[in-house]
Amino acid sequence: MSEGDPPATGSARLNTSVAHNARVWNHWIGGKDNYEVDQRVGEHIAGMFPVIRAVARADRAFLGRAVRFLAAERGTRQFLDIGTGLPTVDNTHEMAQRIAPESRIVYVDNDPIVLVHARSLLTSSPEGVTDYIDADVRDPDTVVRRAAETLDLDRPVAVMMLGILNFVPDTDEARDIVRRIMASVPSGSHLVLTHPTYDAEAGGEGNRAAMEYWNAHATPPITARSRAGIAAFLDGLDPVEPGLVPCSQWRAGPDAAVVPQYGAVAVKP
Repeated sequence: MSEGDPPATGSARLNTSVAHNARVWNHWIGGKDNYEVDQRVGEHIAGMFPVIRAVARADRAFLGRAVRFLAAERGTRQFLDIGTGLPTVDNTHEMAQRIAPESRIVYVDNDPIVLVHARSLLTSSPEGVTDYIDADVRDPDTVVRRAAETLDLDRPVAVMMLGILNFVPDTDEARDIVRRIMASVPSGSHLVLTHPTYDAEAGGEGNRAAMEYWNAHATPPITARSRAGIAAFLDGLDPVEPGLVPCSQWRAGPDAAVVPQYGAVAVKP
């Protein structure tokens, strides 16, 4: 897309004059669903913080490893993917249904350009189901109520929250969102999350200036948290080995690089 080109269908909420996270992220991973304003902001941030492209790729690779682990090793057949972002190659439903065709997946996002492309997500194996909810993570009761129309919340669910809690700047609110959603699913359910950090040991020193630039020139505003702050989202859950680590290193090879984006999978006891 070039700046100002209309999307496939209209939306009153679609603003192509300001860079938006879903579209900039799409640019960083090599996608085409973005505008010139997203490319400009994305390239400027990449100049300030060159590792950001590696972060985007690592986050995507972590998603794949987590979904395959849950579907193949934990027998998970239901996925609630909150803050899904723009569709690309190997989305959650494709990976899960490749292993278990009967898997049921619900995507949640409130980004209008994701709504435009929702038809790309709404494909499914004949045995399974894929659905899409236009909802905001800050309204977890609506997310749960709408998800229950497709998912059986009496059976385990994998709640996917990759790169979404960093858009909830109030930590108490973010923790409450996680608690309320995980309270709605039964024992044996999993929480899968990634979250950016400023921690020096994860290479996050340059994140602060880049995020300040982002918050001045793009939307929605973003925040990073320490490892301890991110670990608090796992309270009451049992982390799966290797626990909370840079997402690039979660169940990856021994030579995996460190990126300033933590990732974890944890099970509800």
